[in-house]
This record gives sequence, structure tokens and C-alpha cells, in this order.
Amino acid sequence: MVSSPPVRHAVVVEDDADIRGLLVLVLEQLDFVVTEAPDGLSGVEAVRRTNAELVTLDINLPDIDGMEVCRRLREFSDAYILMLTARADEIDRLNGLDTGADDYINKPFSPKELQARIRALFRRARTPAAPAEDTGQSDELARAAVVQQSLLPRETVRLSGYDVAGAFRPSRSVGGDFYDWYQTRDGMHFTFADAMGKGMGAALIAATVRAVMRSVADTPAIDAAFGSASATIASDLDQSGSFVTMFHARLDSASGTLRYIDAGHGLALHVPAEGAARRLVSAGPPVGILDNQLWPASELDLEPGDSLVIVSDGVLDAHNSLEDFQRNVEKVARSGATADDVCAALLELAPAATAEDDVTAVVVRRKPNAGL
Repeated sequence: MVSSPPVRHAVVVEDDADIRGLLVLVLEQLDFVVTEAPDGLSGVEAVRRTNAELVTLDINLPDIDGMEVCRRLREFSDAYILMLTARADEIDRLNGLDTGADDYINKPFSPKELQARIRALFRRARTPAAPAEDTGQSDELARAAVVQQSLLPRETVRLSGYDVAGAFRPSRSVGGDFYDWYQTRDGMHFTFADAMGKGMGAALIAATVRAVMRSVADTPAIDAAFGSASATIASDLDQSGSFVTMFHARLDSASGTLRYIDAGHGLALHVPAEGAARRLVSAGPPVGILDNQLWPASELDLEPGDSLVIVSDGVLDAHNSLEDFQRNVEKVARSGATADDVCAALLELAPAATAEDDVTAVVVRRKPNAGL
């Protein structure tokens, strides 16, 4: 006798009736039993009543906002929470994740993307289990680890007046983090990226991204180069139902001018020699989220004594708030004697014993006496 699959419950918290109806249809295609809630308070009650495994949660609600709903849900529920927002501000996204959400998606969204995100959420284990080792899976992880290590740059950056370092520590299950750099006639290019997912799939997507980003190195304008690369990557991402967050930059070493594009990463900090650090805000969503997306370039001047610090979300996950994260990263950036020291200390902010994701860091320091 074949047993029936367990019933899965979902709650859609959305005040717009049309969007709510679309979400219900998408979730029913994934075999969820769906309960609708037009506001935050009824949504909290629906999750409590149904013991839902999944919640889609709009940020803008007519009574309490989605952030508050998320906080209340986390008092009694371990459901996967997928936040939906029409806001472009990256701080809203990160705050959403800080409150206990598992992922976010921008409006307008494609049903295919939404389903892919939900499948990815349910592939994650809430608590680590200890089953008998699967030899096939172990082989795949071993191969993925080899791919992932091969993405890291083999050459050391030697730029007069700069100290550059990177560090990477994989999680117990291989993911899609990587960084890459190479020197140019005027300075250096570097890329920091995270492909959604784990295992060989994420590692292969990361390898594709690295190769494509290197292929546009000779394109003069960084925004044109990034646009061309993202268009090339898009088809692979669409087929795999994945996306990639990226920070890509070009440094002119003589002037200290850094031109960069942040596509949904949002975890780069400019730490000046004097004054408070600031987080560099994303120019748009991750690559693979929206069709025909364009990302404008931004510019930053690295003065003597300044640092640029980029970390993966494994470091953010180790903190209770975005404010704690930024404060600790800035403290580490100012305390290390070398860029290597800073990278090592950044990885320690997310201890290996408790980290559930890859932890990666890149530091670009302009030496205090540079240009003198």
C-alpha cells in the first residue's frame, strides 16, 4: 500500500486581492493547502491555527507591517517565511531577514521564480540530522568542494600602496560563495559573489559566473560589462531556478577611485581612516531575479588609510542585528595590522562550530602613506 504524502499548509499574508490570488494558485501547484489572510493580525492567527510550514508575507500591510508580523510569528512558529516587497531599499530586505525571515522576493515576481525559491527553502534542513552517510552525496560534495576551491584566485595582488587579501571557509555542505581578482594595467578588478543553493549545482553556477565576469574584463565601462555578463548568465540561472548576488568592482590604483556595482549583495563596507564606516547600498536585485535588469555603477574614493571590506551573509547570520554586524565588522577592520589579519578576524565573527553557511571575506586597504 502506497502511503499518501504528508499535507503541507501555507498561509498567504497579502492585502492586495489579485496578488493574493496569484500566490494561492502558485502554492496550490506545489501541493500546499493554502489559507489566505488580508492583514497582519489575521495572518498571525492563521499560522497559529494551521501550524503552517510556509508563510508568504507582504511587508506593507494595512494594520501591522510585515516586520512586526515576522517577529510575532517567530515567538511560536518555525515556518519558512518568504517576504515579498515592492521596496527597492536594501536595508528593508536585510531587516526582514534579521527579524527571522528565511528569504525575500521582489514584486513584481514570476511564478516560476517564486516556486524555485520555495523548493530551495524546503531543501534546507531546519535542524542538522545524523543519518548514515550517503556515499553518493559525499562524492558529490567532494567534487563540489574541488570546484569551489578552484574558483579562488591563485595569484596574489601586488599593487603599490595597497594591501589586498581574501579568505574563504566552506560550510559543512558546499555552497556557492566565491571571490575572484586579477590585476590590470590601471589597478585591479575583483568580484565577490554567492550563488543560491548548496552542493555541486551552486558550485557550477559560481564557476560559470566567474568565467563570464572574466570574459568582460576588456569592456571599458563597468556598467556595460556587468550588463553584458548578467545577460549571458541569465539563461543558466533561469534553467536552474537560481540567482546570484554579486559585488563587482574596478580599482584605479593611482587615484584610489573604485567603481562598483552591487547586485543584491549589500554587505560591503567603506571604512574610512577618519569617521564612521558606511555600508554600500545595492544598486538592484540579484542577477537572475528580473528580466532585462540594469544595474547602475557607483563610485567611491579610497583615500590613504581607507579600507573596503566585503563579507558573505554567513557573517551577517552570526549577528542579532544589522547594527551589531556593521559595528563588529568596522571594529575588526580597524584593529588588524594587515589585510590578512582582518580577513582572519572576520571569519572568526562566524565561528566554524555554529556557522551554517560559507563564510567569505575580501579586504582592500589603501596604505596610510599611499600617494605621499
